Amino acid sequence: MLTDTIIQSILPAARPIKKADGGGLNICVLPGGRREWRLSYRFAHKQKSITGGDYPVMSIDRARVWREEMKAVLSAGKDPADIKRRKKHEDQAERTTFRQLAQEWMIAKRPGWSDRYAGVIERRLEADIYPTIGKLSVRSILPRDMLDALKTIEDRGAIEMAHRVRAYCSEIFRFGIPDGRVLTDPCRDLGTVMRKRAKVTHRSKIPIKELPRFYAALNADTGSRLSHLALRWTILTMVRTTEARHAQWSEFEGLGGPEPLWRIPAERMKMRVEHLVPLPPQAVALLREIKELNVYGQYGNERFGQYLFPVIGNQGDTISSNRMLVLLQRLGVGDKATVHGFRSIASTVLNETGLFKADWIELQLAHVPGGVRAVYNAARYLSHRRQMLEWWADYLDKAEQASAAIAIEKATPAKPNVGALEWFQSSW
Repeated sequence: MLTDTIIQSILPAARPIKKADGGGLNICVLPGGRREWRLSYRFAHKQKSITGGDYPVMSIDRARVWREEMKAVLSAGKDPADIKRRKKHEDQAERTTFRQLAQEWMIAKRPGWSDRYAGVIERRLEADIYPTIGKLSVRSILPRDMLDALKTIEDRGAIEMAHRVRAYCSEIFRFGIPDGRVLTDPCRDLGTVMRKRAKVTHRSKIPIKELPRFYAALNADTGSRLSHLALRWTILTMVRTTEARHAQWSEFEGLGGPEPLWRIPAERMKMRVEHLVPLPPQAVALLREIKELNVYGQYGNERFGQYLFPVIGNQGDTISSNRMLVLLQRLGVGDKATVHGFRSIASTVLNETGLFKADWIELQLAHVPGGVRAVYNAARYLSHRRQMLEWWADYLDKAEQASAAIAIEKATPAKPNVGALEWFQSSW
């Protein structure tokens, strides 16, 4: 049997040294000098070992009591190593706060998010959740605690925001379930007692028959040509506003050839997937005009010259997110349309023709499909989408030609271009 004198006399060596006390208990002196209690035992016909505390914090007498406790566990048909592992997880769960778990979740999810989206979620948690439950153990948080936190958001009238934050928190709790730190999601049943969301309203869009009137107002506007071109570019290419605002000259390929292309990098896309836009001739013509107006590029300013729509003083060095929306309001259609609404118009028009497959249209809108089909269908349909965008560009041209009748009727009694207007109206 071991004594304090024997244990203290064991000098550390290059390899661990073990001395037995009896009944499978032994002291292990590690190369660094640390002395650790270990218990050797057999379970399910396998030789195993489990570590206890360190000597002298765990005395010889306490180590022997620990040995008997572990033997009692074995007698009950349980593995002491499994019991220890579960206790470790329980202790870890008790120490894990909601804020810590949320930060782990953010790290795991961030590669699939844009910086802007990650920042939005982080700010919402910092402002509305961390102050109330951030320091609480994830195991101790009850549905009542979550409801109190979410009601503070509801009380300021942000009902939709409260539901979104609840969804974030629910995913955070579920993130901790597989490793045992969380037993259940306290957000799961809160939907029945939270205030109801407002009815979903889709982005406003002008009626398709009013496209000629829109172009008439656009051509009569005396505002910034840069804003006009940015809006035209966004409508023509069917991209999102942010994708158009930050477009760079380096992203274009083959502008002098038969198949010009705009390659938008994944980090700028909502779904974090590279997006290819085959450009019709009208888009290339727009690019030429945009290039002529880019004085920064003409004078070699690399910072601002790299963008299609640069603006000094704005965040990101490009036109602001509201500039095109302000233009729509000035044109008198701001109550009827948003910039995003033109994507809906394009989708409606192209689907109604029956000329183009839904896959081509959805891919052009950068809508990433889900399910098994998304795994196996990697086609980009470039040639088909090129024909489709050329058709869309021609359609917009005809709408603008029809606008001449509206503009001329208002400005002068000269003979209007009635033929174009009649064609457009008859197509709908």
